Amino acid sequence: MRGRSASECELIIVRYDTPSLMTWNARTYDGGFGYVSAHGAPLVDLLDPRPGERIVDLGCGTGVLTAEIASRGAHVLGIDGSPAMIEKALAQYPGLDFIVGDGRDFVVAQPYDAVFSNAALHWMGSEPDAVISSVREALAPGGRFVAEMGGAGNCAALTAAVSTAWREHGLPDPDLPWYFPTPAEYAGRLEKGGFVVRILEYFDRPTPLDECPNGAADWVRMFAGSLLHQLPAELIESLLRRVNELAAPALRRETGWMADYVRLRFAAVRR
Repeated sequence: MRGRSASECELIIVRYDTPSLMTWNARTYDGGFGYVSAHGAPLVDLLDPRPGERIVDLGCGTGVLTAEIASRGAHVLGIDGSPAMIEKALAQYPGLDFIVGDGRDFVVAQPYDAVFSNAALHWMGSEPDAVISSVREALAPGGRFVAEMGGAGNCAALTAAVSTAWREHGLPDPDLPWYFPTPAEYAGRLEKGGFVVRILEYFDRPTPLDECPNGAADWVRMFAGSLLHQLPAELIESLLRRVNELAAPALRRETGWMADYVRLRFAAVRR
């Protein structure tokens, strides 16, 4: 394994899925929400995987970016908390290694050169420090940690519509399953957790929901399905109609629905 100097500005990306928060539909994820992987392509360039490197794709989903990293000659281990995602990844990419694992406490037998993740750290909820610690332990000194996640303000209009619809239906405020930190907050966690932050970007990325004919309601079904599982079945359609009505002024365009994404992208090196 080739180690890297901490003076090199290199990256790790970590992707995280929590089984207790979501039961993923892998077919829907790749079909209607394939933009999640598509927007991860620049992160693979940022990672700049080299032939022979050992890289973890933490929160690998159905393995699309895992395969892209492997195509550049790296040895990649894909880890995801969703058995359905791992099952599909194994079927799609039988020559690659995938396992079910939890980002909060995964362990590897030998140190890796990098950990990579896309659109997943915000799923770790109340335990971001545990994930950072596990990533650090998986890396050799000087190893790279590069990630993109939802940042503060991510999906603000969507989540406001959800919360309002719940209250209007006489329901308690929903326990939203995401963690969207400010740049300063997450940089502080990384530094405290044993990393040197080399790059940190915070930017708006409005994203067309091209495969969501029912707009915000389809987005809720995919990414906040756990909230619906807790409700009486007879309330769900009414709730989702109201979510669409509330979100439409901010997110519906002549060309279709948009998601109001705000992203936090960083590259850090293990001390």
